[in-house]
Amino acid sequence: MKKVIYNNQEYIIEKPITVQELMKDEIQKSKYTVIGCIFNNEYQNLSYEIQTSGTLELIDTFCKTGMKIYARTLIFILGKAFEKLYPKEKMTVEYRLGNSMFCTTDKVKITDKFIENINKEVQNIIDKDLPIKEVVMTRKEAEKFYNETDTSKGRLQFDLKTNKEIHLYYCENYCNYCYGTIASSTGATPKFEIIPYSEGFLIHYPSSKAPNKLQKFKITKKLSWALEEYEKIHKILDMNTLYKLNTAIEEKRMKEVIMLAEALHEKKIANIADDIANHKNVKMVLIAGPSSSGKTTFAQRLGIQLRLNGLNPVTISVDNYFVERQDNPRDENGDYDFECIEAIDLKLLNEHLVKLLNGEEIEVPRFDFHVGTKRYEGRKMKMEPNDILVIEGIHCLNDKLTSQIAKKEKYKVYISALTVLNLDRYNPISTTDTRLIRRIVRDYQFRGYSAKHTINTWHKVTDGEEKNIFPYQEDANTIFNTSLIYELNALKDVAKPLLEEISEDDKEHAEAKRLLDTLKYFDSIPKEQIPNNSLIKEFLGGGDFKY
Repeated sequence: MKKVIYNNQEYIIEKPITVQELMKDEIQKSKYTVIGCIFNNEYQNLSYEIQTSGTLELIDTFCKTGMKIYARTLIFILGKAFEKLYPKEKMTVEYRLGNSMFCTTDKVKITDKFIENINKEVQNIIDKDLPIKEVVMTRKEAEKFYNETDTSKGRLQFDLKTNKEIHLYYCENYCNYCYGTIASSTGATPKFEIIPYSEGFLIHYPSSKAPNKLQKFKITKKLSWALEEYEKIHKILDMNTLYKLNTAIEEKRMKEVIMLAEALHEKKIANIADDIANHKNVKMVLIAGPSSSGKTTFAQRLGIQLRLNGLNPVTISVDNYFVERQDNPRDENGDYDFECIEAIDLKLLNEHLVKLLNGEEIEVPRFDFHVGTKRYEGRKMKMEPNDILVIEGIHCLNDKLTSQIAKKEKYKVYISALTVLNLDRYNPISTTDTRLIRRIVRDYQFRGYSAKHTINTWHKVTDGEEKNIFPYQEDANTIFNTSLIYELNALKDVAKPLLEEISEDDKEHAEAKRLLDTLKYFDSIPKEQIPNNSLIKEFLGGGDFKY
């Protein structure tokens, strides 16, 4: 007799039973589609057969994890539809763009007829509500499978010698690999649309905030341009898949890859500095981006390039302009909300900015976070004719932060680690996962936080980004992609043991295991190979800049 605990309720099972069967009533009465679960702190789909006692949590589409499962399932269905319509052609899922995945084909032209046919076939597969089953093979079985089958799907699992099992998902006669849980049937993803976009097409799906409604796709021209630019560059360098990256390491060509990646960063930063210098009225540079984007290193490297243009960067920290603690807004739980823009003393900040830009002197406060008040300790600040203010913070793209400064005097930079590397044709690496791994490493190295703590608080970080940063990214003058093609190879040796410390009994284990399952495919590179001015040193340590 086994016991399963769900929502503080105990279920007795006398024989193996699937989550779908055990939780049938709960699933049916759920307001949102239940698309997966966590059993004993591991992600599973609803066809998972429970054979032991444990704790169970259902995952619906009203959460980010559920919507990730939704998106992966749609990609699987899209692959099945494409293979049926074009059995001899190839498709690639390039990267995520909002609530969409951008896809390209090798040879098939994206015509109105193509869009009509692929939409119809995907809808047909969803309407049939076909079962999706996970098949687990031994290495011997997998070797036979790949020798007898003309496919490379999931081959990276077999190429990794430490993998004792090879996992593939099957739906009828179609199979593919997904590095993450997908739904147990095709009917779980009813809301979608496929639309032509750029040189390919988008498969668009709902947001976790409104999972039962498909909202119109919102074009993000600048973000799209930044992703497309990096995608094209890495294709030109023939370094757009993990296989090619690991091959470069095996062939002792990693130094060249690192130099090219760093040269790309330096070129882009120099171009931004040149553009700022060409805007003669600009008096301040405002830098914003989500957590672990590398804002600190970027700001300092940009400062060097600005100096080459005859501009002297001076900084002012928004963190010193918090409102007094008793005036700080609170969130829905009654806790202080330090990330909302109302937590900033906007009146004082703008008053000081106006004075500085007018050549007047100010006394800069220092915010004492222990007692929640500003302190004035005699630190004076005044700008010289060739000075330019450089400010970085989560609200820097929001004009409300600098409302008293004319638009022509501001230059806004949005930065983020927009990963364009793919595990294989159907599995792009998540930009959010890359930032989370960066943060895990940095939190441990410089803040004394465990990976468990970082994972536990990550949802609050991303919630704040969606509210305070992402809505303003298209208002930026330019976007800088801080991703480095080799960074997960460099971060792996630090991140892996930190993630392995998380116990199977911890609720954070599901995320830790998922991240470890990603990192295991990356060959390690020693951090000594990385230049000291590299942006990734902000997380690894040992760099030239102060953080």
